[in-house]
Amino acid sequence: MADKRAIGVFDSGLGGLTVVKELCQVLPKEDIVYFGDTGRVPYGTKSIDTIKKYAAEDERFLLSKDVKLIIAACGTVSSVASSIAEDLPVPYFEVVSHAARAAAEITKNKKIAVLGTAATVKTGKHAEYIKRLLPDADVKAYACTLFVPLVEEGWYSAEDAVVLETVRRYLQPVISFGADTVILGCTHYPVLTEAIAKVLGEGVTLINAGTATSCAVLRYLEENSLLNETETEGEHRFYVSDKPDSFRSIASVLLGEEIDENKIEQVDLNSL
Repeated sequence: MADKRAIGVFDSGLGGLTVVKELCQVLPKEDIVYFGDTGRVPYGTKSIDTIKKYAAEDERFLLSKDVKLIIAACGTVSSVASSIAEDLPVPYFEVVSHAARAAAEITKNKKIAVLGTAATVKTGKHAEYIKRLLPDADVKAYACTLFVPLVEEGWYSAEDAVVLETVRRYLQPVISFGADTVILGCTHYPVLTEAIAKVLGEGVTLINAGTATSCAVLRYLEENSLLNETETEGEHRFYVSDKPDSFRSIASVLLGEEIDENKIEQVDLNSL
């Protein structure tokens, strides 16, 4: 039985749009409701209790839009707050386990690096998932604290000297480690793919969690007959917790298409 309800996606800001971009490629007919908590970004520097509180509020907002499943398009939430989703009335997907599986399947030298926020790195969740699949894997995680602010400011070009130098400084330990597979453990980070690849060089595979998660969602919808079987392209709506002006300009770049300003709305989570 087909299900025309939308897929709900949330993140602390703009980074989750990289997951939406992949969803649009894999599931072009699905409606998508995206919530970016731009008023409280970033989550990665907050306490675990605060992150859980924010995630619960984000999920409650998406449920108010009658979504058929929820994707936590945030590496930090996926690492430290997935437990709060156990009582959700709809299926829940996070980006960590799917990225970890992809890395375990691709690595050749079994040296895997994880780039993430401080909160994500502290949990060690990626390593936990990877070692379940590949017990002898050598996994090291690195906090790249300035990556999110760079992306949120719209600084991500590999030709930008500031971007390239920042990425180079963070990735020196990764190069020394000798990883052949690197997980972009925050959904903001794929925006920096070109710069990261330029610094790491050939022979290193970058894992986009959005791609891995979108494929998992596709399998789930197919297996449970929940695909939207319309013949038209899916409708996408975007909600933010701060003024949408800057969101629209940068979001259009991340998605590769212009976003109609009428499809972006600022909301007050406290009013729910």
